[in-house]
Order: sequence, then structure tokens, then C-alpha cells
Amino acid sequence: MSSKTDKRAKEILRLLLSHGKTSVEELTTRFATSPASIRRDLMRLEEKGLVHRTHGGVMLAGQATYEPFRFDASYGEREDRFAREKQRIAAAAAGLIGEGETVGFTAGTTTTQVARALRHRSGLHIFTNAVNIGMELSSTAGLETTLTGGDLRYPGAFSLIGPMALESLNVVVMDRVFLGVCGVDAEHGATIIEPEEAAVFRAMVRRAKQVVVVADSSKVGLASPAVICPVSDIDVLITDDGIAEDAVNAFTALGVQVVTA
Repeated sequence: MSSKTDKRAKEILRLLLSHGKTSVEELTTRFATSPASIRRDLMRLEEKGLVHRTHGGVMLAGQATYEPFRFDASYGEREDRFAREKQRIAAAAAGLIGEGETVGFTAGTTTTQVARALRHRSGLHIFTNAVNIGMELSSTAGLETTLTGGDLRYPGAFSLIGPMALESLNVVVMDRVFLGVCGVDAEHGATIIEPEEAAVFRAMVRRAKQVVVVADSSKVGLASPAVICPVSDIDVLITDDGIAEDAVNAFTALGVQVVTA
């Protein structure tokens, strides 16, 4: 593959990470090339498992839940909420990750989208307590993926918790961790519903050099019962452009970088 073709393929992936799907016609116009060239690009990307070609277009692979988990309607419903916003958040989050990093992902639908955005990357070590993320990335040869171990207790969460999960986190240092939350606000920090799950997320925060909360704007300003960490532990909040200006100002005043996607 020529460097020009390789560059175009990467640009197609970046577009799909932001928009989910596009058409051959749109790509032909965008890159000022022939439909035949675009179709060859898409065939190569599909062979790598990164995209699915459709009639007249293409979509990012993995838009649905990993096959063995399709029976879980509750997870699918949560994935569908603010789906476009989560894709934009994921693309912005993936852009923070440098080569050779060790990256942590807590369980969650938004963190899953960020992990999916790394399938074309290589040289990264992924550490996660999310069974579904581990399964989805297991077929990506360029990524080393480690699951924490632990107990599966909450239906539809795919989240490993308990002493084994906590103990495994004592032997790793992560360049950054991406936190999925049920709520995040300037007063209470990052929160979720289950205390035992929060304990594992909290341990991941302690082992990370940078803490990045990924949350659509519907979760900003909310507080759930179990605290993951205070705002002082959060370095970056990546959300969508629906976030209120006063919320942005409140986080910024406390030293949190707010990125809107």
C-alpha cells in the first residue's frame, strides 16, 4: 500500500470514528479520487475488521455489542442513548493516547466506544475491568489487553469487581485511565451507582498518571450514590457540546480541562 493510500485509509477511519458511517460518493468527493480507489480502500479496511461495507457506503465495525452479549437488552439500550455523542467523545479521547502507552478503561458504554476507536492502533497495553472490552479487543493483534480478573455481579455491566480485581491493580502503572460514570459534577466529582464497582474504578484512578472522564452531557451535573473520585483527581473531562456553559466554567475553575466533541 502506498503512503498516499495509507494516509487516505487513516483519514477514512478518523471520519468514521466521528460519524459512524459515510458513503462512497461522499468519500470520493472528499478525497478527490475515483470510486474504484475508495472501494479498494474500504475492502482493505474491511479485511482488517475495522469497517463493514454497506450498499453504497461504509460503517465503522463494532457498532453493535460484541456478539455473545447481544442477548443483554439493557446494555444495548444504554449503548443507543446519545450514541452519536459517544462516538464523537470516543474519537476525541482516542486522540489523547500516544504510542506505547499503558491505558486503563473502566467498564461502561462510553469507555467501550473509546476502546473500539483503538482497534487500528498498535503498541498499546490495555488494562480493563470490562469483560466486553477485553473480548472486543482480543482479536486486535497490535494491542496487548489485560483483564483485571474478579467477580461478575451486576447484570448488563460486564464489570469485574471484588478483591481479585483490586489486587491486580496494585502491580500496574497506567499512563492514563478513562472513567465511565453515571454522574459527574463540580461538587461531588465522578460517581456511579454501585459501591463495589466504584472501589475498583477508584483503584484505577490511583494507578494512573492522568484521569480522563468520558461522559455525555446528560450525565454532567448529576451525582450517583457511590463516589469514584473528587474533582481534584480529574485531569480532563471529555463530553459533547450540550454541556452548559456554567458547568464548563465550574470545572475549569477547579483545574479540570473540559473538551467538547
